[in-house]
Amino acid sequence: MVEALTRARFLLDPDAQVEFVIRPARVGEVSQVAARQSILYAASHGWGRELETLEAETIAAFLRRFKPGREECWVADLDGTMAGAVFLTDEGDGLARLRLLHVEPFARRRGIGDALVGACLRFARDKGYGRIILWTHTVLDAARRIYARHGFERIATEVHHEFGEPVQGETWQLMLIE
Repeated sequence: MVEALTRARFLLDPDAQVEFVIRPARVGEVSQVAARQSILYAASHGWGRELETLEAETIAAFLRRFKPGREECWVADLDGTMAGAVFLTDEGDGLARLRLLHVEPFARRRGIGDALVGACLRFARDKGYGRIILWTHTVLDAARRIYARHGFERIATEVHHEFGEPVQGETWQLMLIE
């Protein structure tokens, strides 16, 4: 009920002042990320079970191999409602991966995506990672703008069929240690 009221409040008043907190995910929230992204991307881009499978596998691997103090999932908490999330995973040899960034439609254009990416960057720097990579898609303009604002650069582009149709994927990188 609280979540529905929070969503309604921001949908009815898009200019409402928003105070959100970026915090580590609680038990049960990590799995919600895959579900929310699957639903959102099915609605916005027609991506189906293939994406849902990939996201579920990503979440399962994160939970199974979680490295406390080296990896994290952060949630944007808006009045008790998950308004977005992001993951940072340890890929070894000083490499971190930013994964599964999303912001709920009702909470977009309020700085939440920037704050989530900022949490990843602070954590990665504090832990001594040398660089961060991420995989995104050309159609995800808002996310790509966030990454560019934070200094990420596109280093590769490739068409793939992992979501059941041809999609242009992109690999981006941010060097933390020159």
